[in-house]
Amino acid sequence: MTRATKSKPSQAPTVPAIPPADVLGRLAALKTARIPDLKQQWRDLFAAEPPPYNRRFLESRLSYRIQELAYGGLKPETVARLEALGEQLDGGNPVLRRIRGDDMPIAGTRLVREYQGVAHSVTVLREGFEFEGRPYQSLSAIARAITGTRWNGWLFFGLKNRRAAA
Repeated sequence: MTRATKSKPSQAPTVPAIPPADVLGRLAALKTARIPDLKQQWRDLFAAEPPPYNRRFLESRLSYRIQELAYGGLKPETVARLEALGEQLDGGNPVLRRIRGDDMPIAGTRLVREYQGVAHSVTVLREGFEFEGRPYQSLSAIARAITGTRWNGWLFFGLKNRRAAA
């Protein structure tokens, strides 16, 4: 005698609801949490792997997500308006949207690279980079200023293979 088994339909991972009374405590705890703990919270709250961005980004997005799960997300009208504004910016070109979202570090991010015993700090701007008080259009130009030779700036600052590390 064989038994027919019913297969359960695949379900999207469920994300726990957050009681509104817990929001303030959870938001305050983000500031003192270790990076591995923030990444685990990301996995729990987004049901996905965390992106390879800095602590500030993780805290910001987790803060929003905690509030979103407790109080609800954006209204559909707001989402539609934001999408329309985004299309005005990039003309609805998903390639531009991907480049802007994935390849450029978030404005305000500090990139630090030690070279020949000296730590060099670069700040990411909305349009380019700042190094030693001067604006630069590319990380390669900054790497050249530091080393005196031609470098791929993304590789020099350790950003080239960040997708592989994610």
